[in-house]
Amino acid sequence: MTAPIPESWNMTAALTDLTSWLIQQGLENTPIEEWLETLCKRLVQAGIPLQRVNITMRAHHPEIGSVAFRWHRDRESERVDFERTADAPEEFLKSPIYHLMYNNVDEIRQNLTDPEPALHFPIFDELRECGATDYFAAKRMFFPQDSADPIDPTKAEEGMIISLSTDVTGGFTDAQLEGIRKLLPPLCLTLKCGANRLMAEHITAAYMGRDASARVLSGDIIRGSSQTISAVILYFDLQGFTKLSETLPGADIIDMLNDAFGEVVDVVEGRGGNVLKFMGDGMLAIFDMDQIPEARRVAIEAVLELRTAFMSLNERRSAKGLTTTGFTLALHAGDVLYGNIGGKTRLDFTVIGPAVNTTSRILGMCSAVDQSIVISAKVAAPLIESTPSLVSLGQYRLRGVRDRQELFTLD
Repeated sequence: MTAPIPESWNMTAALTDLTSWLIQQGLENTPIEEWLETLCKRLVQAGIPLQRVNITMRAHHPEIGSVAFRWHRDRESERVDFERTADAPEEFLKSPIYHLMYNNVDEIRQNLTDPEPALHFPIFDELRECGATDYFAAKRMFFPQDSADPIDPTKAEEGMIISLSTDVTGGFTDAQLEGIRKLLPPLCLTLKCGANRLMAEHITAAYMGRDASARVLSGDIIRGSSQTISAVILYFDLQGFTKLSETLPGADIIDMLNDAFGEVVDVVEGRGGNVLKFMGDGMLAIFDMDQIPEARRVAIEAVLELRTAFMSLNERRSAKGLTTTGFTLALHAGDVLYGNIGGKTRLDFTVIGPAVNTTSRILGMCSAVDQSIVISAKVAAPLIESTPSLVSLGQYRLRGVRDRQELFTLD
């Protein structure tokens, strides 16, 4: 029997070390971008001549359908997010990834120097221009799949597709590819750990807001747990929504809500605020005074930006023949309890307290004072001299609020 050549021993030993190292990266929740860079460099050192590596996997994100992590030997690595769309883009339909999924095969390989290749994909031409000689791709799913049922490429299951190319003469050797195959299970395990964490971050951020998501994932999940914070509170509401919901088709209502909330969320989060919840056609958000310097001024600037953004939104919708509407908004400031409230198995991470109730009452004053934006003295008073657009509306008694409140608007 022929003895193994020293190079094979060295590669096997290196891959064994990489297996343990990969598992440790998963346990430590190391970002994919970080460990992929190190992994590829160590594979090259182990004798596997990589030129380019691409890992593609599904994303649990309302706007991102999938994400690709790409390592390049001769330039910086990159992450590419692919937008979630109703129809698969042409680029995807003509890719090896689509071929792997649609044909329900686990691997493909193509000699890129073959004058009559069996497989033809646009990416192969790009790789050839970079001097690539060989291409190998493998699909591995994170959960058992029925091999008789092809995967729907437009609705990817949890798993990953990895592709590797080399530019050495003759391409990958059988021993090198076998080494890669043996490394795929720990690679998938590490990816799955990272994917699960990303999924948790994306889903909780989408449904709870970024700050609440971070707090919950850090372990702040006990019912009744809360802390007192000082915040500027923002209540937003669409005008005439009840009447519109009775006259417009449901799909049109949803589109209008998404357009409106799309603007307000972008503005609030762009200024560092935290969107806590949506309530029909309303929204509750806060600007944490401990985290945002001059939170009162930031909140005022956000309202001014939102007013301009809404004007542009209505112009765009009118140009398309779509229904338009305005909004009402209230700003107030004070101490609030910020934490977990709810039942044993269904919690809401939100704010409560007299300041929140007062903000709600101020919002209800918009129609009474004929203004779309109403701001309490708690927010406006420190900014009057530096913000000429702040105009006093006088003092008012609010239902359920003990003290009279001076209210302001923005000219």
